[in-house]
Amino acid sequence: MSEKPIAFDAYQKLADSYAAKVDTKPHNAYYERPATLSLLPDVAGMDVLDAGCGPGVYTEILVELGATVVGIDASPRMIELARDRVGDRAEFEVADLSKPLDRFEAETFDLVLSPLVLDYVDDWRSVFREFFRVLKPGGYLLFSIHHPFMDFQYFKSENYYAIEKVGVEWSGFGEKVFMPSIRRPMEEVINPLAAAGFVIERMLEPRVTKELKATDPRHYAELSKQPCFLCVRARKR
Repeated sequence: MSEKPIAFDAYQKLADSYAAKVDTKPHNAYYERPATLSLLPDVAGMDVLDAGCGPGVYTEILVELGATVVGIDASPRMIELARDRVGDRAEFEVADLSKPLDRFEAETFDLVLSPLVLDYVDDWRSVFREFFRVLKPGGYLLFSIHHPFMDFQYFKSENYYAIEKVGVEWSGFGEKVFMPSIRRPMEEVINPLAAAGFVIERMLEPRVTKELKATDPRHYAELSKQPCFLCVRARKR
């Protein structure tokens, strides 16, 4: 097994251009993010782990909503950019979600948020066990991923039921980079959650927004008929 995450090199290379564009890139700003934020509980006064914080977009939102936030990411450059964005209003550190989160004691957080990160993690049973461990009783796990149906079609996979490494060249952030990820069927989204002890409260297939239509009419038309992402809110029993 590789010592670094599969998308480490890609995100290190992409970090600065990603941070410069993520606030207004239509797929992120006007499609995934509104859907994910709609599933947030009232986070005022909560201790939150932003697991895969990137350049700190969600961290900043959570802080402004009154949460105490720790942001972690496997990319050192992303952590630097998150600190530049949020300053000392949150804590940040480099951490790999494919490894145990030993830095955190059990029952530390009220919420774990992991937006568009888990597609780069192979073993979801382990990472969900870690999320369950660090959450307080009744705590929330909220994450977004590529929709399994979309990935199956997009990558023209021969076997829907397989868990497989895929990849595509990204150019939407202004710099071309090959981005690997892990494709999996829907049952491998749900069953690892259940095995860890989570109860699913809501699943959301994001709908298009008027802001997406105004900024990206081509993808607005496509996403009006089929999903790209899947957002899930689960709770620790």
